[in-house]
Amino acid sequence: QVQLVESGGGLVQAGGSLRLSCAASGRSFSSYVMAWFRQAPGKEREFVARIRSSDGSTYYADPVKGRFTISSDNTKNTVYLQMNSLNAEDTAIYFCAASRYYSTRYARDYEYWGQGTQVTVSS
Repeated sequence: QVQLVESGGGLVQAGGSLRLSCAASGRSFSSYVMAWFRQAPGKEREFVARIRSSDGSTYYADPVKGRFTISSDNTKNTVYLQMNSLNAEDTAIYFCAASRYYSTRYARDYEYWGQGTQVTVSS
């Protein structure tokens, strides 16, 4: 069993930056694929980025490529999402997720989820 707790959300002006953190409890953190998803009001949850903790490989959704960076610290069981050049379209609740078996962009493949952290970008 894995528990995920996100932090770092808040209100930021367009063009600004935020860093989200996701602290994971449980064993074998390095064997999980960790991902960030987001959900804006009235929209479906969408994939943002994922990292395979075992080898550090990453994958990003096109809207955030070049602006967001996902990373992990296996010694702290924590995954991060550095978000730069934020714009109003990035406003959403950001969720951390973990998967033991899949390295995908599909929410259905992730077994564990955090409660989410709100990111609001003012224009």
